[in-house]
Amino acid sequence: MPMKVLFVSSEVFPLIKTGGLADVSGSLPNALQGLGVDIRILMPGYPAVLKQLTDLKTIGNLHHLPHIDHAELLLGTIKETKIKVIVVKSAGLYERDGGPYADSIGLEWQDNPIRFGVLSKAAAILASDHSPITDWRPDIVHCNDWQTGLSPAYMKLTEHSTAKSIISLHNMAFQGCYPPHWVESLGLPSAGFSIEGFEYHGQLSFLKAGIFYADAITTVSPRYAKEIQTAAFGFGMEGLLSIRGDEIKGILNGIETDEWNPQTDKYLIKNYSSKDISGKQQVKAALQQSLGLNIDADAPLLGVVSRLTHQKGLDMLIPHLQTLIDQGCQFALLGGGEMRLEAAFRNIALHNPGRASVTIGYNEPLSHQIMAGCDMFIMPSRFEPCGLNQLYGLAYGTPPIVNATGGLADSVIDSNATHIENKTANGFVMVEASAEGLMASIARAIEIFRHDKSTWLQIQQTGMSQNLSWDKSAQEYLALYQTLV
Repeated sequence: MPMKVLFVSSEVFPLIKTGGLADVSGSLPNALQGLGVDIRILMPGYPAVLKQLTDLKTIGNLHHLPHIDHAELLLGTIKETKIKVIVVKSAGLYERDGGPYADSIGLEWQDNPIRFGVLSKAAAILASDHSPITDWRPDIVHCNDWQTGLSPAYMKLTEHSTAKSIISLHNMAFQGCYPPHWVESLGLPSAGFSIEGFEYHGQLSFLKAGIFYADAITTVSPRYAKEIQTAAFGFGMEGLLSIRGDEIKGILNGIETDEWNPQTDKYLIKNYSSKDISGKQQVKAALQQSLGLNIDADAPLLGVVSRLTHQKGLDMLIPHLQTLIDQGCQFALLGGGEMRLEAAFRNIALHNPGRASVTIGYNEPLSHQIMAGCDMFIMPSRFEPCGLNQLYGLAYGTPPIVNATGGLADSVIDSNATHIENKTANGFVMVEASAEGLMASIARAIEIFRHDKSTWLQIQQTGMSQNLSWDKSAQEYLALYQTLV
């Protein structure tokens, strides 16, 4: 009998995406299905999801839910991967303009505790004797981040499920904390509102519920599994995480190699590989032309694709960016976020026509073209649970320049003399998280790029020849499932 897994997530690529959680939630179930796991994703019925799933049909109804009493369950298929998706359909909760978590102007939905409480409750019901689906019952409920954090609590405290639960921590900074009146509103037992439960500094915390009640905890990189047990990265939950420290398993994310592969990428003017990297120059020239940059093969082209937030550390780039441009570099940014950062980068582009380009927003084709067409990828995150963009940089022969944290430290090996000599170097790692530390790493990269082409090619090829797919990670998740069951 194949292992049955219910994978619960608030966003899944290609159906709906705000960040890396969607990429993982699209790719990992696909890789697990390839290993013979009978997996179904559970997610909210946003308009974009209902529109894109194929073969959508009603398979049951849920009753006695918090606030809404009733929701419909639909089953559909992601066309690209043939993954089955169970959708919680509730027009009042999920079918509205805006994003998964906030309205069209970025204000968080006030009823998010209900919206994700219902999602969590639905997962627990489907893993219990109360499930309306009689022919499929999961052995494992795999939850992701705070939006699904109440599932393990509901499974243990109200539904008494025999299935095992896992919570994957993608980012400890977001914890789903709400006033205590939500405990009763969400049908949680008041006894659970304590230190030994889901209470956190007088609030109900969805994330703490998941960490406290789940049978297993994973993070998206080995380094992050250790980091979150410290005050610097635990965001106040390091005590609880340390208590469960021996049970936390760090599994580095992979990338979707059907989607992110320079040999087959449909968004590139010319495909290329580690064995013949020459096509990368044509992609660079096409990117320069499309962004209004001077077409110059020798100008080091620095790329950024990122949310512009304090976490991502790109404020550290701003003080020295004009100097780099004056020294002959070019700069291409795609992203958005904090207005002061957007304004600062826009200002640099305004004063450097032909040498700097800033695109605010989300653009999937351009993200691929920047990743492939740039010479180096800048990612100085102050903390980064795993990070996917540095993995894309490795795959596309665009050496990442990163801070030594989380998944960045686990995946990028610095191009120092020793690592270059033993042919393990694949990028550049900052000695400290500061503007000076970032500038020093960029300077080292530019020096090799300009004056030691054979070493630069070796660094590119080392990254490109790694197995960055989900295969290894999926095997580790499957092994964890098997130990629980």
